[in-house]
Amino acid sequence: MDERGIEKDLHSYSIYMDIVCKSGKPWKTVKLYKEMKKKGIVLDVVAYNMVLHAIGRFRHAYAILDQMLEKGCFPNVITYHGFFGCLEKPKEMLKLFDRMIESGVRPRMDTYVMLLRRFGRWGFLRPVFIVWKKMEEHRCSPDASVYNAVIDALIQKNMVDMARKYDEEMLAKGLSAKPRKSWGQSRYV
Repeated sequence: MDERGIEKDLHSYSIYMDIVCKSGKPWKTVKLYKEMKKKGIVLDVVAYNMVLHAIGRFRHAYAILDQMLEKGCFPNVITYHGFFGCLEKPKEMLKLFDRMIESGVRPRMDTYVMLLRRFGRWGFLRPVFIVWKKMEEHRCSPDASVYNAVIDALIQKNMVDMARKYDEEMLAKGLSAKPRKSWGQSRYV
C-alpha cells in the first residue's frame, strides 16, 4: 500500500495483522504493531487484542496490556481470553479472572467454559469450583457446555458420583448432555 502512495490507517493495519497472524506468522503481527507505534497510529482494543494473541507469551503480553492502559485503551473480554490462553498456572488465571471482573469486564459464557475446561484438563478441581461459584455470584445460569466441562473434570478425577449429580441437575434443567462412554453408556444430544 505504501509503495502506491496509500497510507495505511488503523483499520487497514488491523486487517493486515489479522491475516498475517492467522497465516501462522505472529512475528509479522508484532512487526506491524511496532510500525504502527512508530507512525503514531493510536491503537484500539481490537488491534491490541490481535497483538496480544500473536505474542502468546504472557510476560510480553502483560507489557502490552500496560501500554494499552497507559494509552487509555481498556481491555475487553476478548483481551482477557487471549491472556487465559497463554497462562499456564491456575493461580495466575484466577488472579487475572478476578482482575477482569474488578475492572468491570463481565465474563461471557464462553469465558467460564474456557476456564473450566482448562482447569479440568489440567486435573485441578479446586479452580473449577471457584469459577462455578463466581458464576453463581454473578447470577449467570450455567448452560450445557458449562455443565459438561464440570462433569468431564470430575470424571477425569474418578469422581463419578459427583459427576452424576451435576449430570442429573443439568438434565433436570432440560439441558443436553454430551455422549460419554466412560459411564458405560452413550447419551446423545
